Amino acid sequence: MELGMIGLGRMGGNMATRLIQGGHRLVVFDPNAEAVQAQASAGATAASSIADLAAKLTPPRAVWSMVPSGEPTESTVNAMADALSDGDTVIDGGNSNYKDSVRRAAALKERGLSFMDVGTSGGIWGLAEGYCLMIGGERDAFERLEPVFKTLAPSADRGYGHVGPAGAGHFVKMVHNGIEYGMMQAYAEGFELMEAKEELGLDLAQIAEMWRWGSVVRSWLLDLTAEALREDPKLQELQAFVEDSGEGRWTVEEGIELAVPTPVIALSLQARFRSRQDQPFGARVLAAMRNQFGGHAVKRR
Repeated sequence: MELGMIGLGRMGGNMATRLIQGGHRLVVFDPNAEAVQAQASAGATAASSIADLAAKLTPPRAVWSMVPSGEPTESTVNAMADALSDGDTVIDGGNSNYKDSVRRAAALKERGLSFMDVGTSGGIWGLAEGYCLMIGGERDAFERLEPVFKTLAPSADRGYGHVGPAGAGHFVKMVHNGIEYGMMQAYAEGFELMEAKEELGLDLAQIAEMWRWGSVVRSWLLDLTAEALREDPKLQELQAFVEDSGEGRWTVEEGIELAVPTPVIALSLQARFRSRQDQPFGARVLAAMRNQFGGHAVKRR
């Protein structure tokens, strides 16, 4: 099948490679000429612009965007809409807010274009293992592009699915990432507790590896944790600084809007915020209060 792809960063580039290896004809564009050349060397057709990419595809065309959410996606989708025509399909595989996807789908529909939002999970392992694809948009567009989804998925019969209308794909991916935050925080707290029990001399790498087999807490996240602890048992090469992609925030906000309690996800997000602070002011306020009301000793700089 023929497909255009815009955005050849680490994930987009790996997806492009998997599609080429799967026998699809791919036309690619990225502002980074070296990224385009790398895919051209692997068998893709290089394009010099979004307009050039569209001209090298045969209608009805489908173009997949893998660029950062926000303004980069907004400008890319607008440029794609200008270059494409009635009956073509725009696909956003990035981590966009689902509300933006609903809006974009409505705007593109007025121009005769269909829009698909594809929540994509798999990270750097997707090239070898396949990607989980949570797909929103029109059913007929999904069915036409299903060969592409089957190639990107872990196998032809699992790991991808049409989950609903436009916006549904990115909504499901948002919740997916919120759950991921909670799972990661639970593992982190459990391993920290074991690390603190120094008198038992626990081997965390050994325990992580043991839990991978038969345990009810086994998961891919645990597999990755075990690998990290094998490489650096005390994780001494890392700083305790954890970013967030924004999707955990959106999940918590959605929970507030719908009055659905999400305490674990909310607290895991707050823990990430705290990880970025050195000598947080709130903790100093706590110390000051204890000193004021009880005369408790404080540590001063």
